Amino acid sequence: MPLHIVVLAKQVVDPETPLSAFQVDGRRVVVPSNMSPVVNGFDEQAVEAALRVKEQTADAHITILSLGTDFALDVVKKPLAMGADDLILLEDPMFENSIDPTVAVAALTAAIRKLGDVDLLLAGRQASDWDNAQVPLGIAETLGWPVATVAKKVEVNDAMLRAERVLPEGHEVVEANLPAVVSVSNELGTPRYPNMRGIMAARRVQPTIWTASDLGLDAALLAPAFELMELAKPQSNVETEMIVGEDDEDAGRKLALRLREARVL
Repeated sequence: MPLHIVVLAKQVVDPETPLSAFQVDGRRVVVPSNMSPVVNGFDEQAVEAALRVKEQTADAHITILSLGTDFALDVVKKPLAMGADDLILLEDPMFENSIDPTVAVAALTAAIRKLGDVDLLLAGRQASDWDNAQVPLGIAETLGWPVATVAKKVEVNDAMLRAERVLPEGHEVVEANLPAVVSVSNELGTPRYPNMRGIMAARRVQPTIWTASDLGLDAALLAPAFELMELAKPQSNVETEMIVGEDDEDAGRKLALRLREARVL
């Protein structure tokens, strides 16, 4: 049997979207329709980690698993263009509360169990939209699998996982038996860019779509555990102070003195 690697890849709002483009409608974030979503950057690094494992393994298969609604196929197919093999989309109106980590964990865990033969689950360390960093841990806890977090290197030898974790003062190497969960950090390095051959191949792949019913989930099992009480854009007050002088050199001296007074220098 090939080594089966599943990578979680979330479609998110482009983090480069300017703050002025966001609108808050009650407890929802509304982004203009002309702003295209992207694959979460940390998840792209998880895809890269999976591809590196595949390159070092005689026989491996990579499945991309994405949870959400209103998928943009040209966006969520990017991991396929990078070199992954299959794409499964968990798409259902009942997943609209998937910003709640408990809902995401319930749906994704059900999908992993439905797949049945998963050896390694990789995910980004966090998503750039809500930054919860809880889903990989929740899945590992639910499945009873060992988990390594904030990894910058992932290797698989036979049925053993070896991961190098990032620590504030250095790094540590951990090992665990498969199946296991790993959250991948940006220290892994820049993900590969899809080439034209990969892009064309990805276009021919039709994703598999699973609904809540396909996963045996109902409203009770997907009930959110958290309630969003308030959502608002941060207020920013900009104050401008003009520094003038007799000439450019004098203005530069006055600017340096003002910055020192403000404890910026």
